[in-house]
Amino acid sequence: MSEGGEAAVLGPLDIGRVMAALPHRYPMLLVDRVEELVIDQRIVAIKAVTINESFFQGHFPGRPIMPGVLIVEALAQAAGVLAVESLGLAGSGKLVYFMAIDEAKFRAPVEPGVLLRLEVEFVQKRASVCKFAGRAVIEGKVVAQANFTAMIADPPSAAA
Repeated sequence: MSEGGEAAVLGPLDIGRVMAALPHRYPMLLVDRVEELVIDQRIVAIKAVTINESFFQGHFPGRPIMPGVLIVEALAQAAGVLAVESLGLAGSGKLVYFMAIDEAKFRAPVEPGVLLRLEVEFVQKRASVCKFAGRAVIEGKVVAQANFTAMIADPPSAAA
C-alpha cells in the first residue's frame, strides 16, 4: 500500500518485465504482457493466441483449440507474476510451483486469433503459499476459470 492507503498499481509491463518475473521461455511462456498489476491484489495479463503455437499442430488438426491445461497454465503464470512482484522477488530466482487446481471450468473453446485476457486475484497471500482465483476472458466472455494454490520456493539445486 502507498502512503495514502491505496495499492500500488503497475502496468503496462512488457515482455521483458514478464520474463524477469518468470523462468518460463518459449514455448512454455504463456503471458505476453501485463495490462495492470495491483500489488497484493490482482493482475490482468494478455496471451495473444496465434496459429503459430506449436500445440495447434496436434490439438486438433482441422479445428485448432488451445488445450484447457494450457489456459490454466497461462492463468498460473499470470499469478506467478503477481506473486513475484507483490512479494518483491523479481530477479531472486524463486520459482512458483502449482500445489492444487480446484473448480476448473471450461466454458468455450479458445481458438487462434484471439487475445486471451488473464484475470487473477489473490485469495490468500503468505510468504511461501498463495491461493488465487483466475478467469480467462475473450471479448468480455469468460471462457475458463479455476482456483489454484501455489508454493514459492527456491529452484532445485544443480546435481553435482
